[in-house]
Amino acid sequence: MKACRFIMVVGVAIALGMAAGCTAEAPQQTTAPVKGPDVTSQRFGTMPDGTPVEAYTLRNAGGMEVKAIGYGAIITSLKVPDRSGNMADVVLGFENLDAYLKGHPYFGAIVGRYGNRIAKGEFTLDGQTYSLAKNNGPNHLHGGVTGFDKVLWTTATVAGQNAVTFTRTSPDGEEGYPGNLSTKITYTLTDRNELIVDYHATTDKATPVNLTQHSYFNLAGDGAGDILGHDVTINADRYTPVDDTLIPTGELASVEGTPFDFRKPTAIGARISADHPQLKAGGGYDHNWVLNRSGDGLQLAARVVEPKTGRTLEVSTEEPGVQFYTGNFLDGSLTGKGGHVYAHRTGFCLETQHYPDSPNQPSFPSTILRPGQEYKTRTVFTFGVAK
Repeated sequence: MKACRFIMVVGVAIALGMAAGCTAEAPQQTTAPVKGPDVTSQRFGTMPDGTPVEAYTLRNAGGMEVKAIGYGAIITSLKVPDRSGNMADVVLGFENLDAYLKGHPYFGAIVGRYGNRIAKGEFTLDGQTYSLAKNNGPNHLHGGVTGFDKVLWTTATVAGQNAVTFTRTSPDGEEGYPGNLSTKITYTLTDRNELIVDYHATTDKATPVNLTQHSYFNLAGDGAGDILGHDVTINADRYTPVDDTLIPTGELASVEGTPFDFRKPTAIGARISADHPQLKAGGGYDHNWVLNRSGDGLQLAARVVEPKTGRTLEVSTEEPGVQFYTGNFLDGSLTGKGGHVYAHRTGFCLETQHYPDSPNQPSFPSTILRPGQEYKTRTVFTFGVAK
């Protein structure tokens, strides 16, 4: 198992050792310098204790627009053009803070301290067993009952950049996790229609860390119906099969000859109802793909095309995996922006990550962050139009 985490520092790629013997490599430029317009903000709502919550809006020269709030570092809106230049919001969400406070399936949020599942709500680290909330059947999911998606972050704009940062310290013992974890998330919008998500964390005690961005996408536009006609490509030869509680079995299984083979563009709905035990376990796709990586830095994880509008989404990441989730648990009980009802499979997620349950799976890449180390990773969501 390779014990290095590859990190990003302000637009350059650096490999930093997560364990002894890992050496730094020469920096590489990954994106053009960002010179966006001033970030604007307006009141989005008020927390129960009276604290105001602002919505920050990033816009680029092409008209793409991203809105995010301090509560959960949630992306509430993301508008991009189709092949005719028509703008539409392509993420699910709500129009006001009160709706987010009432509860939702992680729409647009940063999830942590550990994104995805940890088996039986516990793990052992350096000889000590830690107990976490069991908030997903017998397992722990997305950081617990009050994870990073349900807290108010400190927000700030970035001088000279079309960007906004979210910072907070998760205290030692929060949701059962060890260590004071200082975390910073930065959203940057470029004129290339790239939404860059930079993650950074440090700790004073060894702890698992696996942060991800949990937007639900519908490239036809929020409220435009299900996502089954979207064509998806995932750059992965293998995936991690799960048990009936959606915990990985430990196997890295080949996608060859299975409904999990997205190495060529395939409609989400083409095989989602196939008679396959893994699809029955997840109610559709809700699995981690083991990305094909060749070296360090950003590499393509997935590409999505919506045929009718022509909108495209490419996801590049430094992470070893991506969770592809097809909105299987959306059931029409939530009404979002514009009065749109979020019915079954009206949004999909591509959550870049380390593998689920890694703290209990020694053969998986490590998610343990120790004092003196830095957690730094980058994911880029690039929007375009198919020719």
